[in-house]
Amino acid sequence: MQKLIAGVDEVGRGPLVGAVVTAAVILPEDYDIPGLNDSKKLTEKKRDVLYDLITDQAHCWSVGRAEVDEIDQLNILHATMLAMRRSVEGLSVKPDHVQVDGNRCPDVEHICTVEAIIKGDGLVPAISAASIIAKVTRDREMLALDAQFPEYGFAKHKGYPTPDHLSALEKYGVLAEHRKSFAPVKKLLS
Repeated sequence: MQKLIAGVDEVGRGPLVGAVVTAAVILPEDYDIPGLNDSKKLTEKKRDVLYDLITDQAHCWSVGRAEVDEIDQLNILHATMLAMRRSVEGLSVKPDHVQVDGNRCPDVEHICTVEAIIKGDGLVPAISAASIIAKVTRDREMLALDAQFPEYGFAKHKGYPTPDHLSALEKYGVLAEHRKSFAPVKKLLS
């Protein structure tokens, strides 16, 4: 019987706004998803196409998240590990092993074995798939936030601390969705 391996990745550690989003994906042996790669190396259009192929073909997949208040309370690293654990726990099928992009592992030993793989999002197809699911999910959330608050430009910068975002923060102020513990936001609140 095939050993079920879940790939896990995150997106959104650096932005000043919104949740950190993770995904866990178990691909079947016979998947046919050409072009799987680290989501950062793909165009938005290609990610959207791959997202549909992954969600159609994956043995199972799950999205985990840590919200702004959790990020502010725990710090971004611990919030990311929490979101990763949630994505693994959310899988409809229990994996035998989890491979995580990066150099740290979430606490999922109660479920299965786990290993960290540096640059795994470009090396391991299931991690690449998780990278794409997480990125597309978070980007869609930023588009929805942009529809609510177009003056901030979230559709363009996805919440990252670009000059445009920092300028909008200065001009329009801090939103509930901003991470209050991050320096540029914290500075405005003091």
